[in-house]
Amino acid sequence: MIKIHATKKLLTKLPINEQGFLPPDKNAPPQQGNTTDHSESLLSGWHANLITLQRRNCILFVHDTTRFPVFIPCLTKPDFAALDWLFQDAFMNTMLKIGADDAMMNRAADLLQPLCFDSDCNRSVQGTMNQMAGDIENSINFHDVNMQDVSPYRISAWLADRPCNIKGQKDCAWPIRAMSELLGGSIESMQSIKRKQHTDSSDGAEIIEL
Repeated sequence: MIKIHATKKLLTKLPINEQGFLPPDKNAPPQQGNTTDHSESLLSGWHANLITLQRRNCILFVHDTTRFPVFIPCLTKPDFAALDWLFQDAFMNTMLKIGADDAMMNRAADLLQPLCFDSDCNRSVQGTMNQMAGDIENSINFHDVNMQDVSPYRISAWLADRPCNIKGQKDCAWPIRAMSELLGGSIESMQSIKRKQHTDSSDGAEIIEL
């Protein structure tokens, strides 16, 4: 399983059972990983918060040790029951956006498990999460875009390419590098990724350029 430490605001939206798991979603695609193994995955340990942007429900996940972000926007009521699949989709596509190689992608897919929610809280991680949430809102307002038009994977990759302060740790953590070290493998240089995405974005539809 992958432990998610959720805020009370988010927990009230989730149809979880007494153990903190979401019900099986028959309409969602098959999940990655072992759905019957309830031991904690190496990827376990995230904080998550429900944030409202342009009156739309969005969730920001931040990995505790690496500070790697996963952003999922514009959620409807049925989406909260499908968060297992939505998280996996957002995480894997963000990994592609940061230039993860095949080794990292395969390792990540092997480590994905069902989400298990609780209300535990770490103030240091919450501080990072709040700062990232503010950065998302400021960027969207600055670019004057509709939330339905944003690229969530690009936003997540953009947030991951910056230093984060961690309480009790002298050096800043860079989420992309930290996640790469956790999973093994390598990533493209961010400058190479930026050039590639700028070329792909010929119509200007992308909201936040890396």
